[in-house]
Amino acid sequence: MNSANSAPDQRPLKLGTRRSKLAMAQSGHVADAVRALTGRPVELVEITTYGDVSRENLAQIGGTGVFVTALRDALLRGEVDFAVHSLKDLPTAQPAELVLAAIPRREDPRDVLVARDGMTFEQLPDGARVGTGSPRRMAQLNHYARQLGKSIETVAIRGNVDTRIGFVRSGELDAVVLAAAGLNRVGMSAEVTDFLSVDNVLPAPGQGALAIECTADNADLIAVLGKLDDPHTRAAVTAERSLLAALEAGCSAPVGALADLLADGQVVNEMRLRGVVGTTDGSTLVQLSTTGSVPQSYDEALALGRELADEMLAKGAAGLMGERAL
Repeated sequence: MNSANSAPDQRPLKLGTRRSKLAMAQSGHVADAVRALTGRPVELVEITTYGDVSRENLAQIGGTGVFVTALRDALLRGEVDFAVHSLKDLPTAQPAELVLAAIPRREDPRDVLVARDGMTFEQLPDGARVGTGSPRRMAQLNHYARQLGKSIETVAIRGNVDTRIGFVRSGELDAVVLAAAGLNRVGMSAEVTDFLSVDNVLPAPGQGALAIECTADNADLIAVLGKLDDPHTRAAVTAERSLLAALEAGCSAPVGALADLLADGQVVNEMRLRGVVGTTDGSTLVQLSTTGSVPQSYDEALALGRELADEMLAKGAAGLMGERAL
């Protein structure tokens, strides 16, 4: 700590990040914001996670936490001062030694289609091969196709944004589904051929949001990072993640959720939380929503998620998540 009359601390802050192009872009934005707030240099420290090196299907290697554990270990060892995660990758249980100091304003939460010949989802031919590694996306895409009177073949894929889009360019797949936020952050939104409405495909809980994490005992840094926090985004993603936790599902389970803030004119007065669980073939979905006043506390946001989860479980949601162990 500096005494009151000493010079400001100019040691570089170390920001832990995954090495992927997307993670580096996300962390770069946060680093710029922290530099502007503190006047201190911020260094990116690249950390390889198990999720980055394993070629296995995400649902197989556990989904939850595979991109997070190495970053958290580096924080706890003091090798980095803070870390930036995609919020949807974080397990719902928060370790006591670490704190989510900021959840900045969310990017576009939607999923998008990148298809050959500029096609939208509705224009895809019957039997189209659509790439995604997510059981959540498979369930809803197959269901959406059924509603349109056709079938698609969902193909499990892994890899970074360029790799996935490459499957379409090479003709191996007709389309891939990605997160709008990721494409926006790496400057590739021009690749999108269709924005998938959340009425048809709900995103992963927390999709489009970032989590900035540091150790719980670093009060000065928590105070600085807290200036990047967006209370509405935090309330929304807390409700979404509470739903996920109450369904006892990891981030590889076929669960979609989105909390919208509903405004009456300029005044935001309600939050609507929507959730979906489905079998990956899309034959059965449980999709429900609840609307309440905007949560004014963490506990109120948790309660909103739990309430909707209870309703979904009463409608048979638990039976649709048996596939998560596969």
